[in-house]
Amino acid sequence: MRSVGVEEELLLVDARSGEPLALSDAVLAAADRSAGRHPASGEQQEHAFEEELQQEQVEFATKPVTEMGELLEEVTRCRAEAARHAASAGARVAALATSPVAVQPSINAGKRYEWVAEQFGMTAQEQLTCGCHVHVSVESDEEGVAVLDRIRPWLPVLTAMSANSPFWQGEDSGYGSYRSRVWNRLPSAGPVDVFGSPDRYHEQVAAMIDTGVLRDNGMIYFDARLSAAYPTVEVRVADVCLDASTPVLLAALVRGLAETASRAWRDGEPPARIGTSLLRLASWRAGRSGLDGPLVHPATMRETSPADAVGALYEHVREALVDHGDDERVREGIALLLERGNGARVQRELLRTEGSLAAVVARCADVTTGG
Repeated sequence: MRSVGVEEELLLVDARSGEPLALSDAVLAAADRSAGRHPASGEQQEHAFEEELQQEQVEFATKPVTEMGELLEEVTRCRAEAARHAASAGARVAALATSPVAVQPSINAGKRYEWVAEQFGMTAQEQLTCGCHVHVSVESDEEGVAVLDRIRPWLPVLTAMSANSPFWQGEDSGYGSYRSRVWNRLPSAGPVDVFGSPDRYHEQVAAMIDTGVLRDNGMIYFDARLSAAYPTVEVRVADVCLDASTPVLLAALVRGLAETASRAWRDGEPPARIGTSLLRLASWRAGRSGLDGPLVHPATMRETSPADAVGALYEHVREALVDHGDDERVREGIALLLERGNGARVQRELLRTEGSLAAVVARCADVTTGG
C-alpha cells in the first residue's frame, strides 16, 4: 500500500489582535529544546518543524504512514506540539491559509531567502501564505511522471475542497482560496503540460533552472511534482485546512488519484490531453468559488456544481479507495465538507457572528488544535 505524508504551514498569531507575529525563530528554538539531546551521543534529536519564507509561519511534516487513522493522529499531534512551542514564545498557531488581519510579513534571514526577496521583489514580500502538501509514494520516476500526467485535471477540485483563505489584508478578497492566486504569481507555479517520460520531466526542470529565474529545483512550484527529497509525488494545490480531518481526506483522495493513475498507465491508457490553458481556468475557478460557486468539471471541462465536481473525483478514485480501505472515511468526509463547508465558508460565517477579524482568528486557532 502506498504511504502518504502531509506537510502543513501554520500562521503564528497574537491571541488578542489576531495579527501574525514574526516569531518563527523562537518557536523553532522551543522545538529544539523540547527535542533535547540523545543521552548516548549528545546529538540533537530531529523534530517535525521547519522555518518557511516568512517569520510569521512555521511548517511541520508528518511521518509517512499507510493508514489514514494514523495520519490523523500525526496531524493532530504535530498541531498540538506546534501550539505548545508557539505558546512558549507568546503566540498561537492558526491553520489559516492567509492572514485575515492586515500584516506586513517579515522574510527570514539566510542566503536563500535573501535571493528570493531580491529576485521576486514584492511578490516574495507578499507570500505569507500557508499550504498543505500531500506526498504519496511511487516506485520510480517513471511511475511518478505517469501519475503527474494523469492527475492534472483533478487537482483544482482539491483546491476548491481545501479553500481556506477568503480574507486578504483585512478585506474579503471575493475568493475562497486567495492563497492560490497569490501563490500563482510565482513564475514556476501552477498547472503544467503532459511530460510523457521522466527524461522530459527532468529536462524541463533543468531548462527552467538554466534560465536563471529559479535558483534550484526546490523552486519548481508545479501544482504537482516529483519530490526532490523523497520517492514521492508531491501535490501542492491545497490551502492549509482548519479542521485536522480535512488534510486526511485530501491525502486519501491524493493516494486514490495516484493509484488510479498508476493502474491506467500500467494498462496502457494515455493521459487526457487537456490543455494547460484550460487547467489554468479550472484552477482559477476553484480558487474563486471554493465550494460556494460553480467549478469546472474535471472530465468535461464545462461548468458544473461543486457537488458534481467533487462527486466526479470520488467516482474516479472509488475503486482505489475501496482497495485501500478508505472508501467509508472519504464518503463521510465529503458529505460533511459539502454540508458544513470548507474553511473559507467557516471564516465568513464566523465574521458574521463574531463581528471582527480578530475574533475569527481566535476561533480558528481553537479549531486548529481541536477546540
